[in-house]
Amino acid sequence: MGADRGAGLRAPWTTLRHAPSAGRLRAEVQAQGHRVGRWRIRRVLATHGLRAQQPRCFVPRTTDSAHGRRVAPNRLLGQPCPTVPNQVWVGDITCLPKQVGGWLYLASWQDACSRKVVGWDVRESMPEDLVSEALRRALAVRQPAPGLIVHSDQGSQYTATRFGELLARHGAEPSMSRRGNCYDNAQAESFWSRLKTELLDGGSFPGLEEARLELSHYIAYYNDERRHSALGYCSPNHFKTLLQTTSEKSSA
Repeated sequence: MGADRGAGLRAPWTTLRHAPSAGRLRAEVQAQGHRVGRWRIRRVLATHGLRAQQPRCFVPRTTDSAHGRRVAPNRLLGQPCPTVPNQVWVGDITCLPKQVGGWLYLASWQDACSRKVVGWDVRESMPEDLVSEALRRALAVRQPAPGLIVHSDQGSQYTATRFGELLARHGAEPSMSRRGNCYDNAQAESFWSRLKTELLDGGSFPGLEEARLELSHYIAYYNDERRHSALGYCSPNHFKTLLQTTSEKSSA
């Protein structure tokens, strides 16, 4: 690759708000009309003193599932990945460090088809309504039809009576991972891994309000711009648009 084309790699790197992997950077360059391989991307990055960022492997946190409450079956076992939005949403909670010590708690819901983050909430504690508020926001905007599967782990927030009542009011079906098996909810865990790598990168938040602002920016970027290998290197919103276009052509 010539020097002029190599220098051109800096443009997509710097316009992306968060450092991409080599695969996503290659997709970004190809979207601008350049034909380039992944290894050439890596060589050019090294020449310019740049390094593609890779997400760290997630370390599962122990969930408080020793609550004695009734848990839902795993309705996703043996089922193919949904092919249209609003069939399955997956949720989880993660801890984010504060600069002064202690933690913030982030709950989110993702559409399993498009990977879009459809609802989230962050608090300085982890009350039972943390996941409910995130879900209420998603339901208000997305308004899914009855039959939506809402998948989570067996944590006490997801087995709470009020959470179950919220699902029932909207005709949604609960689904829960097997105890101690984080890979039953791998999509949610994967999102946490990327968020912590791309947004925090080993850092921390000054406080709750700063975290809310930064998270809102990151999630908007994640939904609108971040390319996913599982989606053919489309962003969640672009992938959703492609699905709608394909559906309209099929029904025409």
